[in-house]
Amino acid sequence: MQLHHMVSHRPRGLQPTVIQRGPSGETRDYEQAAKTLLTALFIREKYSRLAYHCFPRTTAKFLRSANNEKWSEEEEVLPEICPVPSEGPYSMEDLPQNLNYSLRMKDGIIYVYDNEDALKQDQPRSLPYPDLETFAIDMSHVLAMIADGPTKTYCHRRLNFLMSKFHLHEMLNEMAELKELKSVPHRDFYNVRKVDTHIHAAACMNQKHLLKFIKDTYKTEADRVVLEKGGKKFTLKQVFDNLKMDPYDLTVDSLDVHAGRQTFHRFDKFNSKYNPVGASELREIYIKSDNYINGEYFARLIKEVAHDLEESKYQHAEPRLSIYGRATEEWDNLSKWFIKQKLHSPNMRWIIQVPRIYDIFRSKKIVPNFAKILENIFLPLFQATINPQKHKETHVFLKHVTGFDSVDDESKHSDHIFTYKSPKPEEWTMEENPPYTYYLFHMYANIMVLNNLRKERGLNTFQFRPHCGEAGSITHLVSAFLTADNISHGLNLKKSPVLQYLYYLTQVPIAMSPLSNNSLFLEYSKNPLREFLQKGLCVSLSTDDPLQFHYTKEALMEEYAIAAQLWKLSTCDVCEIARNSVLQSGLSHQEKKHFLGENYLQDGPEGNDIRRTNVAQIRMAYRHETLCNELSFLVDAVKSEAVAEKAS
Repeated sequence: MQLHHMVSHRPRGLQPTVIQRGPSGETRDYEQAAKTLLTALFIREKYSRLAYHCFPRTTAKFLRSANNEKWSEEEEVLPEICPVPSEGPYSMEDLPQNLNYSLRMKDGIIYVYDNEDALKQDQPRSLPYPDLETFAIDMSHVLAMIADGPTKTYCHRRLNFLMSKFHLHEMLNEMAELKELKSVPHRDFYNVRKVDTHIHAAACMNQKHLLKFIKDTYKTEADRVVLEKGGKKFTLKQVFDNLKMDPYDLTVDSLDVHAGRQTFHRFDKFNSKYNPVGASELREIYIKSDNYINGEYFARLIKEVAHDLEESKYQHAEPRLSIYGRATEEWDNLSKWFIKQKLHSPNMRWIIQVPRIYDIFRSKKIVPNFAKILENIFLPLFQATINPQKHKETHVFLKHVTGFDSVDDESKHSDHIFTYKSPKPEEWTMEENPPYTYYLFHMYANIMVLNNLRKERGLNTFQFRPHCGEAGSITHLVSAFLTADNISHGLNLKKSPVLQYLYYLTQVPIAMSPLSNNSLFLEYSKNPLREFLQKGLCVSLSTDDPLQFHYTKEALMEEYAIAAQLWKLSTCDVCEIARNSVLQSGLSHQEKKHFLGENYLQDGPEGNDIRRTNVAQIRMAYRHETLCNELSFLVDAVKSEAVAEKAS
């Protein structure tokens, strides 16, 4: 079904909800809480379907039953993620034909037109285009909900119950789970698939690896020209001479890229750790894709990391590469670098991160308004989708990209409050950075239109996977609840029982990085990961930046080992986290079937192949039954209220 405006296709159950206070006390409160929670689930489902994001079957079935409808497999919407094409990862043969559609950005969103005439008459193609006012209404629903007393009480009690219930499950079934795992041939924690769901390419190597690489390049390529600065060219030897250092004498301590006590609550100090020995020149030479040597050293470092992953066989990673929005050529440059350096690896999937740094570009007069940044980020993607033969490299590179991330320090405060009356991106000419929600809505809106256009063409779609809830306002998690397929960090969920319960009911995947948080925002022992896991939220473990936080060659295994030791996690616990990481990753449907089992999309134990995941069927049955119970309470409460209203 093609949708023109989200506002004109509001599913039943999405009318504005007024929380009432009736004389019937707690029962009335409970029914109202159930009603508002169900409304939020409908809202999340609507945004997920429109953007081809995942929405759990179990929750979808209960939402259908709340409307007295039947769920069918045909209505399930899934991201379109293609495995690497058989003709080769860099092949430019047999490209789809050019369509020569016209494009125009309006209110920060790219609209697609069949031709120039349609553009003049402002008649866009029949794709879903988001509506800011509808989004603002939906945001206000959820914001009102998380502040509502009875809803908070209900969610707090349910979350406490989930925690107690898991402890009871552990006491009763821990030995049975272990017995089940011991009977599985060949499979154990070491050889189940694990995906590093949140890692930045510029820090995907550890400090010892980077140090060795710097020493090796200096030993063999000291006379190579590697930098151009102020019209002058410098060899590697000259760069180190100017820095008054000999690479032979460098140690991991003098490299100074590791985050420690000094970076706690200091994102500025953390960002400076990307400069080896504090020298921006070395960052430019070694960990940039667009430099004098065409990003060769950076590519070689990434390929060495990829080689280690391939050797370990069971570990995968999803590195983030940056697109800043300074100019449309960024996509061309990144695509050419990827193809020229042959960066494809079967153990890597790529995500594009967009830093929220409009204020820096505006103060330097690089862009006139916020719309220009959005145009620079998204217009080349639409052009490559519509006319692949004119944008061959970008079209090929996009086959390897599975999602988009929004990154920066979340604790930065914005004085502007996001509403539907906020200035349009074309009008956002002030130097102040737009608020977090403003960024998220406009990124989601463009990804949504792009995904629908690409789906129409039989091309892969993209997930939206922003950094969210690491610091800053709780509203960040509300906007991600509407717009994101999954999020990274999610620490602030522990501050809001309503949002935490909603993330549980909709199984929004959360990529957590306790070692990273320990250096930046939250001590390890206070990290809510174990608590989230026990309650049944869909959490995975990720490294974030091995360069800054990890010591060993296998950073992801280091992350699992520390979590398992500190929180006394069982084998079943860590295998469940690993299974979650594969589910939320950008791996293709075929790969997930291979790693998790043929029926991985099904509910409960039927969707789990213990011979591949090493997760006990008892655990899967417990998770499924618990989620069904929670959802049935909400649906039953709403139905009984409807019956009572009819009777009265």
